[in-house]
Amino acid sequence: MKQKGFTLIELMITVAILGILIAIAYPAYTDYVREGRRAEAMGDLLELSQWMERQFTVDGRYTADSGTTKRTLPFTTSPRSGTAYYNLTISANTTSSFTLQAAPTTNGGQNSDECGTLTITNVGVKTASGSGDCWD
Repeated sequence: MKQKGFTLIELMITVAILGILIAIAYPAYTDYVREGRRAEAMGDLLELSQWMERQFTVDGRYTADSGTTKRTLPFTTSPRSGTAYYNLTISANTTSSFTLQAAPTTNGGQNSDECGTLTITNVGVKTASGSGDCWD
């Protein structure tokens, strides 16, 4: 009489194969998620840069008030709702120039991103504190 089902050996081989596949796939998946979050932060920096340029067009300066205080950004995290993976700030601000930064937060894994803190200036210079070609 033939029995139906799996032996313990067959089940252990299947579990081992699944373990190997997951060990290969999971790091690649987390890298893609990290890249997607970074791309969103870059888009938010570009949007804030355009917002700063509109303020300059209206006021003739990048600073607020009498030209001595930093502007208040319309949003300060990326993404704008949910868990924040980047904090967006004006790190340098004068009447004729600005530098915007997107610094990774400590939650969600972006703090281990190879690009680190992303910056953009009023003349469009885009840099990253980490390694690699992050803005390409």
